[in-house]
Amino acid sequence: MSIQQDLEKLILTVPDFPKKGISFKDINPLFKNPPVMKKVIQQMAFFANEVKAQHIVGIESRGFFFGIPLSLELNIPFVAARKKGKLPGEIISQEYLLEYGTDCIEIQRNSIIKNEKYLIVDDVIATGGTAKATAEIIHKGGAEVCGFSFLIELAFLNGKQLLLPSSPNIQSLLKYS
Repeated sequence: MSIQQDLEKLILTVPDFPKKGISFKDINPLFKNPPVMKKVIQQMAFFANEVKAQHIVGIESRGFFFGIPLSLELNIPFVAARKKGKLPGEIISQEYLLEYGTDCIEIQRNSIIKNEKYLIVDDVIATGGTAKATAEIIHKGGAEVCGFSFLIELAFLNGKQLLLPSSPNIQSLLKYS
């Protein structure tokens, strides 16, 4: 069975959650299936090796579920991209637009090494705002975004287009049109 078929069987669509009109993709059943989760990490690791990632950046919070095991699989550093005010020390931050306002993502400055390659990982690419803001932080730190890796792509929201200027290397293991 392909990884797409495995994921289609496991990921649940919850209508009208968290509010009416939204179809939430529940990835929790994936975590109850270690063999498929292992396949997910292996697919992401293959991609990370292709783009020559030297660091994995996980976006808060569900990106941590994939970023940390991926960094362990590859034996490369993990970097946390957190919501504003959650990290100590000197940080680099980037605001981005939401449907109803703005938000901010931050990374500790000492986590970004100039001229090194960073793969940004998250569970879902929707509109792309958070991933793009994370890429902008990497660029501000003088490093390169070598790609993006997502478990799910909500293709109908066109978030991938927003990311292309940062890197043409975008992996999505399961797409919803």
